[in-house]
Amino acid sequence: MLKTILIAVVAAVGLVLIYAATRPDNFRIERSVRIEAPPERIYGLIDDLHQFNRWNPFLRKDPATQGTYSGTPSGKGARYAWQSDKVGVGQMEIVDTASPSSVTMNLDFIKPYEAHNTADFTLKPEAGATQVTWAMHGPSPFLSKLIEVFISMDRMVGKDFEDGLGNLKTLAEAS
Repeated sequence: MLKTILIAVVAAVGLVLIYAATRPDNFRIERSVRIEAPPERIYGLIDDLHQFNRWNPFLRKDPATQGTYSGTPSGKGARYAWQSDKVGVGQMEIVDTASPSSVTMNLDFIKPYEAHNTADFTLKPEAGATQVTWAMHGPSPFLSKLIEVFISMDRMVGKDFEDGLGNLKTLAEAS
């Protein structure tokens, strides 16, 4: 009886590992919101990391986050590094911009796990408003694929993106 249970457990673990290995090698999470403001107003709230952190949902999770700005004040080369017990350790750097339509950032997470991803912000004018899309993409190593079998990264991080875009919308529309 015990031998049968052990074989069943080993087989189940093996199937989960095989299934995880078949998952995509890359991921993409994306959310959008319509903001009743011109792209130029919204762009400044993304392209300047000081302004970005006024609506950043991850910083709101831990107001005690220790952060350091470096590089240029805004635009390409602007950097922000953070350290937090709740949201981990990492840094972001703006690597490309096209005013007022897009901002691309490299995101380097160090703790609680190492990951190197890209965040893209796209702003498209729409009849007196702006459609803002926040996307993050990057590689999915095996451990990420295994975790994804049990926990949806899209749902988990996507909720943070929705909160952040809501914060951005409130800030941009109030200006």
